[in-house]
Amino acid sequence: MNNITGELLRTVAGIDGPIQGAYNIREDGQCTGRQSTEHIRIESKITEPGIDIYISSQAQGETVYIPACVSHSGVDDLVYNDFHVAEGADVVIIAGCGVHSDGQEEARHNGIHRFFLEKEAHVLYQEKHIGTGGGSGARRIDPVTDIYLAEGAVLEMDTIQLSGVDASDRKTSATLSSRARFVVRERLLTDGKETAATDFTVALDGEDSGVDLISRSVAKGHSRQSYRSTIIGNHRCTGHSECDAILSEEGSVVALPALEANHPDAQLIHEAAIGKIAGEQLLKLRTLGLTEQQAEERIIAGFLK
Repeated sequence: MNNITGELLRTVAGIDGPIQGAYNIREDGQCTGRQSTEHIRIESKITEPGIDIYISSQAQGETVYIPACVSHSGVDDLVYNDFHVAEGADVVIIAGCGVHSDGQEEARHNGIHRFFLEKEAHVLYQEKHIGTGGGSGARRIDPVTDIYLAEGAVLEMDTIQLSGVDASDRKTSATLSSRARFVVRERLLTDGKETAATDFTVALDGEDSGVDLISRSVAKGHSRQSYRSTIIGNHRCTGHSECDAILSEEGSVVALPALEANHPDAQLIHEAAIGKIAGEQLLKLRTLGLTEQQAEERIIAGFLK
């Protein structure tokens, strides 16, 4: 493992030294470290790059790490990871990704993840994206996530992308059975000429299933963002989609939330708000001695916390 990968791992996954629990570390398209535990088994796929993670019902309060790092330009990493979570399991999955550009060629990671949660399973999925390096090659991260939740299963997704990724295109789809819940907290910051696209499609197929999608984003410089969400209510269910964005300088954001109700007891709501930082917020902080730039940075940090 090289020094760049080590720094990326500290940033995206909090790894700095020996790892307690199950893990699979991916560097420039190859596995550089793996460990299974009594309740979490990690196996390589046979026909395609990637792994299968099998989490047993006995896994309670355990953590599995599956970070991926691209440490130089000219790497186009594609990986397929499947999570098989048994009935009643309760785990945290940390799946950060960092890409580093040191030349003219693109550095890219594309992780295709599928989640299969059995009855009453609970997963907290944490994903942090970052781009580093001074190379002119673009830094791209394009995750695709497919989610299948059985009766009473819960998946909480906490995703962060706050610096250095030139382009990202996140596509997430989820299918929920009865009483299943899907909760997303997305935080996103773009600057310069960076672009970021988010696209959620959630099918509420089971009675009393529910989804809560919340996105907080800041578009600075000349960056561009788009947020699309489609919630499909096919039974008695609840769905909520919220996009709240701040524009700074010449940044732009497009928000396109959509609802499709196919049952009279489907309760679906969407909200979208885009605007600049309120002048009174800046004024209040400036009266405390902060410069305008410091005040804006403080407001943005609190907004994305």
